[in-house]
Amino acid sequence: MKTYDVSVPIRSGMPIYEGDVGVEVKAWSAMTKGDSANVSFLHFGAHTGTHVDAPAHFIEGARKIDALSLETLIGPARVIRVPDEMTEIDPDFLSGCGLDHAERVLFHTRNSSFWNEGFRKDFTHLLPEAAEKLIEMGVKLVGTDYLSIEKFHSGDHRTHLTLLSNNVVIVEGLNLSAVPAGDYDLICLPLKIAEGAGDGAPARVVLRSK
Repeated sequence: MKTYDVSVPIRSGMPIYEGDVGVEVKAWSAMTKGDSANVSFLHFGAHTGTHVDAPAHFIEGARKIDALSLETLIGPARVIRVPDEMTEIDPDFLSGCGLDHAERVLFHTRNSSFWNEGFRKDFTHLLPEAAEKLIEMGVKLVGTDYLSIEKFHSGDHRTHLTLLSNNVVIVEGLNLSAVPAGDYDLICLPLKIAEGAGDGAPARVVLRSK
Protein backbone atom coordinates (compact mmCIF):
# COMPACT_ATOMS: atom_id res chain seq x y z
CA MET A 1 0.00 0.00 0.00
CA LYS A 2 1.50 3.33 -1.09
CA THR A 3 0.63 6.70 0.42
CA TYR A 4 0.73 9.86 -1.69
CA ASP A 5 0.87 13.26 -0.02
CA VAL A 6 -1.04 15.42 -2.52
CA SER A 7 -0.87 18.62 -0.45
CA VAL A 8 0.98 21.69 -1.68
CA PRO A 9 3.53 23.03 0.86
CA ILE A 10 2.57 26.43 2.25
CA ARG A 11 5.47 28.82 1.72
CA SER A 12 6.19 32.46 1.13
CA GLY A 13 6.04 33.30 -2.57
CA MET A 14 3.82 30.35 -3.51
CA PRO A 15 1.10 30.86 -6.16
CA ILE A 16 -2.10 32.39 -4.78
CA TYR A 17 -5.35 33.16 -6.56
CA GLU A 18 -5.27 36.70 -7.92
CA GLY A 19 -6.61 39.09 -5.29
CA ASP A 20 -6.30 36.67 -2.36
CA VAL A 21 -4.29 37.25 0.79
CA GLY A 22 -0.55 36.80 0.33
CA VAL A 23 1.46 34.18 2.20
CA GLU A 24 3.97 35.13 4.87
CA VAL A 25 5.84 32.52 6.90
CA LYS A 26 8.54 33.74 9.27
CA ALA A 27 10.03 33.24 12.70
CA TRP A 28 8.17 34.89 15.60
CA SER A 29 10.76 33.71 18.09
CA ALA A 30 13.95 31.78 17.43
CA MET A 31 16.44 29.94 19.60
CA THR A 32 19.25 31.26 17.39
CA LYS A 33 18.26 34.75 18.61
CA GLY A 34 18.28 33.71 22.24
CA ASP A 35 14.60 32.89 22.60
CA SER A 36 13.61 29.84 24.63
CA ALA A 37 11.76 28.17 21.75
CA ASN A 38 11.17 28.33 18.01
CA VAL A 39 7.72 29.72 17.18
CA SER A 40 6.58 30.51 13.62
CA PHE A 41 4.30 33.31 12.47
CA LEU A 42 1.85 32.26 9.71
CA HIS A 43 -0.19 34.70 7.65
CA PHE A 44 -2.32 33.47 4.76
CA GLY A 45 -5.91 33.21 3.53
CA ALA A 46 -8.34 30.38 4.11
CA HIS A 47 -8.09 29.37 0.44
CA THR A 48 -4.30 29.06 0.30
CA GLY A 49 -2.66 26.08 -1.37
CA THR A 50 -4.47 22.79 -0.81
CA HIS A 51 -7.78 23.72 0.76
CA VAL A 52 -11.45 22.84 1.13
CA ASP A 53 -14.34 25.13 0.16
CA ALA A 54 -17.31 25.12 2.48
CA PRO A 55 -20.78 26.09 1.18
CA ALA A 56 -20.42 29.38 3.11
CA HIS A 57 -17.71 30.39 0.61
CA PHE A 58 -20.39 31.41 -1.90
CA ILE A 59 -23.72 30.93 -0.09
CA GLU A 60 -24.62 33.29 2.74
CA GLY A 61 -25.72 31.46 5.86
CA ALA A 62 -24.70 28.04 4.54
CA ARG A 63 -22.59 25.43 6.35
CA LYS A 64 -19.09 26.39 7.38
CA ILE A 65 -15.92 24.35 7.37
CA ASP A 66 -16.33 23.01 10.91
CA ALA A 67 -19.71 21.52 9.98
CA LEU A 68 -18.50 19.36 7.09
CA SER A 69 -18.86 15.63 7.58
CA LEU A 70 -15.75 13.52 8.03
CA GLU A 71 -17.64 10.75 6.26
CA THR A 72 -17.50 12.88 3.11
CA LEU A 73 -13.89 13.96 3.55
CA ILE A 74 -12.59 10.41 4.14
CA GLY A 75 -13.31 7.43 1.91
CA PRO A 76 -12.83 5.85 -1.54
CA ALA A 77 -11.85 8.26 -4.31
CA ARG A 78 -11.15 7.97 -8.00
CA VAL A 79 -8.36 9.92 -9.72
CA ILE A 80 -9.17 10.81 -13.32
CA ARG A 81 -6.34 11.83 -15.66
CA VAL A 82 -7.46 14.70 -17.87
CA PRO A 83 -5.53 15.08 -21.16
CA ASP A 84 -3.09 17.99 -21.12
CA GLU A 85 -4.68 19.56 -24.18
CA MET A 86 -8.03 19.81 -22.38
CA THR A 87 -8.60 23.15 -20.64
CA GLU A 88 -12.31 22.60 -19.91
CA ILE A 89 -13.76 19.48 -18.30
CA ASP A 90 -17.15 19.01 -19.95
CA PRO A 91 -20.02 16.51 -19.60
CA ASP A 92 -18.94 14.51 -22.66
CA PHE A 93 -15.54 13.86 -21.09
CA LEU A 94 -17.18 12.72 -17.87
CA SER A 95 -19.37 10.28 -19.77
CA GLY A 96 -16.28 8.35 -20.84
CA CYS A 97 -14.62 8.24 -17.43
CA GLY A 98 -16.50 5.29 -15.92
CA LEU A 99 -17.65 7.19 -12.86
CA ASP A 100 -20.49 4.84 -11.92
CA HIS A 101 -20.64 4.51 -8.12
CA ALA A 102 -17.73 6.95 -7.64
CA GLU A 103 -18.58 9.21 -4.69
CA ARG A 104 -15.32 11.17 -4.66
CA VAL A 105 -13.59 12.29 -7.86
CA LEU A 106 -10.21 14.01 -8.19
CA PHE A 107 -9.16 15.51 -11.52
CA HIS A 108 -5.46 15.25 -12.37
CA THR A 109 -4.82 17.87 -15.06
CA ARG A 110 -1.88 19.76 -16.50
CA ASN A 111 -2.40 22.15 -13.55
CA SER A 112 -0.29 19.91 -11.30
CA SER A 113 2.79 21.15 -13.17
CA PHE A 114 2.01 24.81 -12.36
CA TRP A 115 2.99 24.87 -8.68
CA ASN A 116 6.57 26.08 -9.20
CA GLU A 117 5.63 29.22 -11.13
CA GLY A 118 3.48 32.29 -10.65
CA PHE A 119 -0.31 32.24 -10.73
CA ARG A 120 -1.71 30.97 -14.03
CA LYS A 121 -5.06 32.26 -15.32
CA ASP A 122 -5.36 29.61 -18.03
CA PHE A 123 -5.74 26.65 -15.67
CA THR A 124 -7.93 23.69 -16.62
CA HIS A 125 -11.36 24.01 -15.00
CA LEU A 126 -14.71 22.27 -14.58
CA LEU A 127 -17.64 23.60 -16.61
CA PRO A 128 -20.96 24.21 -14.77
CA GLU A 129 -22.65 21.63 -16.99
CA ALA A 130 -20.07 19.06 -15.90
CA ALA A 131 -20.72 19.97 -12.27
CA GLU A 132 -24.41 19.26 -12.84
CA LYS A 133 -23.55 15.88 -14.34
CA LEU A 134 -21.39 14.95 -11.36
CA ILE A 135 -24.32 15.70 -9.08
CA GLU A 136 -26.57 13.49 -11.22
CA MET A 137 -23.97 10.72 -10.81
CA GLY A 138 -24.14 10.99 -7.02
CA VAL A 139 -20.66 12.41 -6.49
CA LYS A 140 -20.30 14.07 -3.08
CA LEU A 141 -16.70 15.37 -3.23
CA VAL A 142 -14.81 16.85 -6.19
CA GLY A 143 -11.12 17.74 -6.17
CA THR A 144 -8.95 19.64 -8.60
CA ASP A 145 -5.26 20.42 -8.84
CA TYR A 146 -5.27 24.21 -8.90
CA LEU A 147 -6.51 27.14 -6.83
CA SER A 148 -10.01 27.12 -8.25
CA ILE A 149 -12.26 24.48 -9.77
CA GLU A 150 -13.91 27.19 -11.86
CA LYS A 151 -12.78 29.20 -14.88
CA PHE A 152 -10.77 32.27 -13.92
CA HIS A 153 -13.15 35.21 -13.42
CA SER A 154 -16.11 33.23 -14.69
CA GLY A 155 -18.39 36.09 -13.71
CA ASP A 156 -21.17 33.97 -12.22
CA HIS A 157 -19.55 31.31 -10.00
CA ARG A 158 -21.94 28.74 -11.47
CA THR A 159 -19.60 25.78 -11.00
CA HIS A 160 -19.05 26.57 -7.33
CA LEU A 161 -22.71 27.35 -6.69
CA THR A 162 -23.90 24.22 -8.46
CA LEU A 163 -21.69 21.97 -6.36
CA LEU A 164 -21.91 23.74 -3.01
CA SER A 165 -25.68 24.24 -3.13
CA ASN A 166 -26.00 20.47 -3.56
CA ASN A 167 -23.72 19.74 -0.58
CA VAL A 168 -20.82 18.58 -2.76
CA VAL A 169 -17.51 19.32 -1.04
CA ILE A 170 -14.86 21.04 -3.18
CA VAL A 171 -11.16 20.34 -2.62
CA GLU A 172 -8.84 22.67 -4.50
CA GLY A 173 -5.09 23.08 -4.79
CA LEU A 174 -4.08 19.42 -4.95
CA ASN A 175 -0.81 18.29 -6.50
CA LEU A 176 -1.51 15.04 -8.30
CA SER A 177 1.62 15.01 -10.46
CA ALA A 178 2.90 11.74 -8.97
CA VAL A 179 -0.46 9.97 -8.76
CA PRO A 180 -1.55 7.54 -11.50
CA ALA A 181 -5.21 7.37 -12.46
CA GLY A 182 -7.15 4.84 -10.43
CA ASP A 183 -8.91 4.14 -7.16
CA TYR A 184 -7.58 5.24 -3.78
CA ASP A 185 -8.60 5.91 -0.21
CA LEU A 186 -8.81 9.66 0.41
CA ILE A 187 -8.03 11.33 3.72
CA CYS A 188 -8.74 15.06 3.63
CA LEU A 189 -8.55 17.01 6.88
CA PRO A 190 -9.15 20.77 6.69
CA LEU A 191 -8.29 22.92 9.68
CA LYS A 192 -11.30 23.15 12.00
CA ILE A 193 -11.74 26.91 11.93
CA ALA A 194 -14.60 28.40 13.92
CA GLU A 195 -15.50 31.91 15.12
CA GLY A 196 -17.50 32.76 12.03
CA ALA A 197 -14.65 32.50 9.51
CA GLY A 198 -15.25 29.03 8.13
CA ASP A 199 -15.73 29.71 4.41
CA GLY A 200 -12.81 27.37 3.79
CA ALA A 201 -9.57 26.09 5.26
CA PRO A 202 -6.16 24.74 4.24
CA ALA A 203 -6.00 20.94 4.40
CA ARG A 204 -3.54 18.08 4.52
CA VAL A 205 -4.68 15.58 1.92
CA VAL A 206 -3.29 12.08 1.30
CA LEU A 207 -4.22 9.21 -0.98
CA ARG A 208 -3.57 5.57 -0.15
CA SER A 209 -3.45 3.03 -2.92
CA LYS A 210 -5.78 0.06 -2.61
